[in-house]
Amino acid sequence: MKVLLTGASGFVGSHVLESLCARSIATRILLRPKSDRGFLTNSLSSVEVANGSITEPESLRNAMGGVTHVIHCAGCTKSVAIKGFYEVNQTGTRNVVEAVNTGGTGVRRLVHVSSQAAGGPASADHPAREDDLPQPISEYGKSKLAGEMEVRQGCRTDFAIVRPPAVYGPRDRGFYSLFQAVQHHLRPQPSAPKALSLVYVEDLAEAITRCLDLPAATRQTYYACASEVVTGLQMADVVARQMKRWTIPMPLPAAVLWPACAFQDLLARLTRKARLLNLAKYPELRAHGWVCSGAKLERDFGWSCKTGLEAGVSKTLRWYRENHWL
Repeated sequence: MKVLLTGASGFVGSHVLESLCARSIATRILLRPKSDRGFLTNSLSSVEVANGSITEPESLRNAMGGVTHVIHCAGCTKSVAIKGFYEVNQTGTRNVVEAVNTGGTGVRRLVHVSSQAAGGPASADHPAREDDLPQPISEYGKSKLAGEMEVRQGCRTDFAIVRPPAVYGPRDRGFYSLFQAVQHHLRPQPSAPKALSLVYVEDLAEAITRCLDLPAATRQTYYACASEVVTGLQMADVVARQMKRWTIPMPLPAAVLWPACAFQDLLARLTRKARLLNLAKYPELRAHGWVCSGAKLERDFGWSCKTGLEAGVSKTLRWYRENHWL
């Protein structure tokens, strides 16, 4: 087996790379010359590097030589303009699929990493399942669903699709703001706490690598999540307790969400630097809940994402401190 991995320099991709290396799986990574390699320090000496990007079809085709499996982790989670989501998440995925298709019979499976945003929000009473009709509510979610359709309709080889919910763990910059708030004795308190599924990044990386050769995963879609359902308020409480910080509640009224997103959008347009908080993400923030079921993954794999919130926050906090993020 030899794997081509896209998105290796990112949060999730770097953990997938470490999972591959830990299993001694021969790996080649597709990397832009200017990509930040900070997360790859411990892995670069063990892998091949192919210069290129999923937006450059020729570089993708060149990187496919001698590869038996592809893990497509590269994606766009923030963009100054809406078209940026589709250029990467849909067109970039189409380029990957076409490169797989033109790579002869060498590539045996494509593992595509999507998002729960492609399926849409769901409550704890009715968690999202793989056979539900997709109902994405944001441009990001719609672009991720469009990427999935490129795989389902265009890929001529075997494939599997993994949909994680919110991901946290070492190197994450999304939930990092919560740790920073607690560091400053503030505990974010949403006016209407919503139920959330989460997945610790190392569990997600293992689920993705398990999809490489499991026969049951053929042309299947999986939600990869911990069984524990939490709220943002519960997560803030766990972070504060483990950081041993006294905190004061920082109310987050629903009424301030739209102005905050609009302000961040304006800053992004002025600075030409994309931000995680933006109007394209606003519908996701207003959703009633983001809960999914990992039952199908457990049934087919005989394995589940086992890291609970307490253990996951502890490992994440340790990494932030050891790497001087906090």
